[in-house]
Amino acid sequence: MNLELLGKHALVCGASQGIGRATAHELAALGADVTVLARSTEALEKVVAGLPRINSAQKHGYVAVDMARHAELRARIEAVANADAVNILINNTGGPPGGPASTASTDEFLIAFNQHLVAAQTILQAILPGMQGSGYGRIVNVISTSVKEPIRNLGVSNTIRGAVASWSKTLAGELGPFGITVNNVLPGYTRTQRLDQILGDRARATGSSEEKIAEGMLAGVPLRRFAEAAEIASVIAFLASPAAGYVNGINVPVDGGRTLSL
Repeated sequence: MNLELLGKHALVCGASQGIGRATAHELAALGADVTVLARSTEALEKVVAGLPRINSAQKHGYVAVDMARHAELRARIEAVANADAVNILINNTGGPPGGPASTASTDEFLIAFNQHLVAAQTILQAILPGMQGSGYGRIVNVISTSVKEPIRNLGVSNTIRGAVASWSKTLAGELGPFGITVNNVLPGYTRTQRLDQILGDRARATGSSEEKIAEGMLAGVPLRRFAEAAEIASVIAFLASPAAGYVNGINVPVDGGRTLSL
């Protein structure tokens, strides 16, 4: 199986922690030059310092930018892509706050839409010419199992994640003729700061302890445990590799079997 990414340049968003950071590490271990993106320069410097280098030619870097600032985001990514064409894009952004869809403000929907879909579109247009010219393209969007089954009390997230999934499926058809694949990875409950946020929100909303909330969540997971970020990253890395060259336009749940639908 060909998983080698030597000579490929990967841009990993939301890479200062959690799934994004684990993905950057996995892609680097397969030989890719990795550019990590998040808001914190300090956090990104630490990530870059810890990325593997399997040969002396491999190089890593970072872009510290707020994905909500679209003009700045595009300019910064264009500069990176002009210097070295991006072959692999990992779209990964923290989820919106919890709560019912019916009580969410329109601003909450707009903020999430801009942070997720508009930011992803901005990055896509900045890197697409180089990706097409290089003859190798992999776009992997890290979204949520909610695109198959909405998750209770995550109304805004359910809505926006679904929009990103449809955007991705549309792109898979448009970009396939250029040898560019577009797929979605749907993480289940994963040990990240996002999980800590969800546990805290649900505990405050119900008056129960976070331990009890976690037990209830895991009762619906056949493997009876939370995922580690590295387990999600492994699937993302496979989809970014040459071995996945004929996988296009799909949603891949990585959830321990929690999703009940096919």
